[in-house]
Formats: sequence, structure tokens, C-alpha cells
Amino acid sequence: MAVFDGAQALAMSAGASLSPFSIAYQTYGELNADKSNAILLCHALTGDQHVANRHPLTGKPGWWSALVGPGKPFDTDRYFIICSNVLGGCMGTTGPASVNPATGRAYGLDLPVVTIADMVRAQAMLIDRLGIDTLFCVAGGSMGGMQVLQWAALYPERVFSAMPIATAARHSSQNIAFHEVGRQAIMADPEWRGGRYIDEDVRPVKGLAVARMAAHITYLSDEALQRKFGRKLQDRAEPTFSFDADFQVENYLRHQGSTFVDRFDANSYLYVTRACDYFDLAQDYGGSLARAFRGSRTRFCVVSFTSDWLYTTAESRAIVHALNAGGAPVSFVEIETDKGHDAFLLEEPDFLATTRGFLRGAAKARGLAETEGGKP
Repeated sequence: MAVFDGAQALAMSAGASLSPFSIAYQTYGELNADKSNAILLCHALTGDQHVANRHPLTGKPGWWSALVGPGKPFDTDRYFIICSNVLGGCMGTTGPASVNPATGRAYGLDLPVVTIADMVRAQAMLIDRLGIDTLFCVAGGSMGGMQVLQWAALYPERVFSAMPIATAARHSSQNIAFHEVGRQAIMADPEWRGGRYIDEDVRPVKGLAVARMAAHITYLSDEALQRKFGRKLQDRAEPTFSFDADFQVENYLRHQGSTFVDRFDANSYLYVTRACDYFDLAQDYGGSLARAFRGSRTRFCVVSFTSDWLYTTAESRAIVHALNAGGAPVSFVEIETDKGHDAFLLEEPDFLATTRGFLRGAAKARGLAETEGGKP
């Protein structure tokens, strides 16, 4: 946990200054002598800092255990991996459930609205605290990919290589609409209490569960849902002609909603979805995405998945075109899969191979020579 206070206030996009604030983070592997092997992994919407260790609340493996660990693409025998919970989150970093020192109670909606840029500026302060000038790589998918793009735009001299995965340079109208459905589900729950549910010792679990159910549909593809569930009934031979969860897919979504509320804060869901909605990198550079990367020497690998309809390949191609126009070195890989948006979290062989190959090439360019056992 890193705490920033006093002169270390965070200037936020909304015009507020936040102090004190905390950042919860995990590290894996060892930082080398010249601090040139550090990789920052940025988590997606409802992820957290527990990228490769067992989650303390759920007991499940970290969300990117398929890619992070000894001998894996993000090789902890070779690289120093950092992952922090984003500003506005609910796993130790300052968010709406944190205590507001001015009132002695939870911030609730008194916390200034957070943007992707705010998340990244806070992360940069953490990287400064760790004494690291330049990150070997910044990588992440979905909202994590937005953070990667923001890092490359705000701190091009501090990012040697970057992997924005299954993401976009701005949130689409459709995705804003999906997020609004989720927020309204939370705020319509009587237990939300205008965002003051912590003070009143209640939780809007029903609204949060519905929000998660709606969002989870967007993480999968029609093909994946059909392959996994089809129209199969749940533990019954005939339909009940009721509103019970007759179909397996209904039961699956209800399970996703009920387990989600055990680890996530409802107000945090409002904040992180809003951060995505406000993300429009080109807007910050006079409407030109290419200007965000003009003259950048960061090495990019942009990755998309064919069945991802949340952040489509077309949106990844727009990022690639802007990087090309800005003169940045970039490679692009579209991976064929029917697993939808969540493919970046799974053991997709082509994705693992792409990540491993890109990092090896970047490590060679960086001068991170392999030694016996694969360590630099």
C-alpha cells in the first residue's frame, strides 16, 4: 500500500485535488539493478491488483494467472511485474467506499468523478515512489487497454513498449448505453440510499447483481453462449412455465451476479464505468488521435479478437492507423476466436504466443538479455 498526502495531492480531471489517497498494489518477480525490467499491468473494469496471486476474498486464482508467472509470457523469473488497483476501485485504493478524512465517513458520491487519466496519473506517482523512471512495458485489456493508451500519450518517454488489448481509444455510444443500464439498476435498488448505503449498513446487492448480469453478456459472444449453453434447461427435463431460471444461461447469469456482489462495491461500479464513458483520447488532442502519439518511440503491439463485439477489431485498427500516422512503431494482431471480449483473460494459444513474442522482441531491443534460466 502506498499513501500520498500533503504536497503529493492528485490534480484530477474534474478540477478537484485529492489528498490524501492510497494505492493498493501487488508486485511479482524482482526489479533488476538498473530498474529496466519493470512491467505495469493495468486491470479491466472490475479487476484489481491480484493479477497472479490467489484472491483474498474469493480464493480464486488471479485474473491473469494464464499469462503471469514463472515461464509464462509475463515471466516473473525475468520481469518485475506491478499491478495496482485503480483510483475509484474497492480493493484498497481510494474509492467511494474509502473514508473521507473531511467527514470521517465513506466518501460515497462525494469522491470526485474519476477519469482514466486520473487513474494513470495516480499510477505514475506509484511508479515514482518505487524509484522506476521507465517502464519496460505497460499492458492491459479492456479498461486496462485504455490505461495503456493513456500512459503512452501522457508519458511517452516513460513507456518503452505497450500492449493495448481488446480496447478502444474512446468509449462508443453503445457501450455508454450498456453502462448506463448497469448504473440505473444500482441506483434503482432501494438499498442504494443515494449512495450512502455504507452509512446505513445496507448494500444494494440486487441492483449490483443485475448490473453485472447485463455487463457479462457483453463480455461473451453469441457463438460462445450458444456453444456453452444453447437452449439447454437447468436441472429439469421440461420447462416449468414460470419465471424461474429454466435455462442454463439464466442460471449462469444469476450466478455471475450473486458472486460478484461479494467482492465489489456498488459505488465503485458507478465510478469505473463512468471513467470509461468519459474516455476519448483524441478529444484531448484537438480531435486527432494521431497527435496523441506523434513522435512516440514506444513500441506498440495492438491486439484484438474476431468475436469481440464490445471493443471491435475496427476500433483496434483505428488505434493502429493513428499510431502509424503519428510515426510510432506498431504491430497489430487480430486473433480468431469465438470466445468474445473475455478471450484476453483466457488461455488462448495465439494470444499467449503473441504476448510472448512481442515481449521477447522488446526485451532484445531494450537490452534485457536472457541468462541461464531465462532471467535477465
